[in-house]
Amino acid sequence: MVMPFASVDEQLAVLTRGCERIDTLDELRGKLERSRAANAPLRIKLGLDPTAPDIHLGHTVVLRKMRQFQDLGHKAVLIIGDYTAMIGDPSGRSKTRPVLAPEQIRQNAQTYFDQAGHVLDVSPEKLEVRYNSEWLGTLSFADVIRLAGQMTVGQMLKREDFRNRFEKEIPIGVHEFLYPLMQGYDSVMIKADLELGGTDQTFNNLVGRDLQKAAGQEPQVVMIMPILVGLDGQQKMSKSLGNYVGVTDSPHDMFGKLMSVPDECVLNYLTLLTSMPTDEIRQVVDPRQTHPMEAKKRLALEVTAGFHGLESAQQAQREWEAIHQKKAATGEMVVPADTPVVELPPNIITDGQVPAIKLVVKAGFASSNSDARRLIDEGGIRLNGEAVKDPLGSVAVKDGDVLQRGKRKFVRLAVR
Repeated sequence: MVMPFASVDEQLAVLTRGCERIDTLDELRGKLERSRAANAPLRIKLGLDPTAPDIHLGHTVVLRKMRQFQDLGHKAVLIIGDYTAMIGDPSGRSKTRPVLAPEQIRQNAQTYFDQAGHVLDVSPEKLEVRYNSEWLGTLSFADVIRLAGQMTVGQMLKREDFRNRFEKEIPIGVHEFLYPLMQGYDSVMIKADLELGGTDQTFNNLVGRDLQKAAGQEPQVVMIMPILVGLDGQQKMSKSLGNYVGVTDSPHDMFGKLMSVPDECVLNYLTLLTSMPTDEIRQVVDPRQTHPMEAKKRLALEVTAGFHGLESAQQAQREWEAIHQKKAATGEMVVPADTPVVELPPNIITDGQVPAIKLVVKAGFASSNSDARRLIDEGGIRLNGEAVKDPLGSVAVKDGDVLQRGKRKFVRLAVR
């Protein structure tokens, strides 16, 4: 719902939902009051370093907050950190990041922008996209020295990750000290009124306030959002940990993954990933009013619909229920309607039999023979509902058979 310059109290009710920290709430109220009086939007900054090719639901927590600012009439300024990505954010790192090649950074940047468009309003009047190489790449060495002179080593070592590495005598590159200054300088250059970030960005965002003060600007408000816990319910959502939901996942995969969220995480997910009213969320997560299974279905439906539309989300729910609930009741395997078809080449079939490892690789369930063997050994591969047990053996296949990996991955085999 678009509410251009709603009352300050109405805006604050939307904008403060789910926030971990705001520096400061009084300053935010003052900026909103002046913005409304002047009928002028605030400039809301979010920086993304394209150090990886994809984004997941954890990244969308701050993107959703930025979208809320857009819907309230404010201007989103998305900073693609193509220059800062050459250093890599040291936040939360126990060692120095490897340096990325410029071509990889450019490819990741395009992917980031495309995927952020699943959440943000990308119309030019609502979104300004800037690359920080625009100003960081033009600084002279003298400029860098002047910038570095605005912070002390003592201030840098207040950062927990730097302090821990220093105390453990783990190397800290001097260039890593420059990262917070570079991110803060972004705020100066775009004259940010507010910067969004996760809890791991608190130090960097506050540096932006200091540099703006030194530049004679009104300091930005810093709005910190919590880190989304992954599907394991313990560690932060991360692709490397495998506990993530990708923004480009299919409706079937997105719904199924969200149904695996631990019960205790449903409140957090509904608050950070949906626009459901707070009173309704409380009702949904109260086991006295809503069964935990139904609460997770509501969560999965709301989030999946946000990315794929209600019709696709409802179809994904029907498929999930058919696969899991009807199978539990009848023992019958139910295959999703959109299951892809994989045609098996005749040269891997002998007397109707295919080597198990080749079958798994050809289906796209494994990238190598060793990966396929591991999946079979772990019991993760089924043919027509029956586990494939011998990675060194062959299995009989016929046209229309269904190969399955885990609980959510299916392909239908075409045998010619």
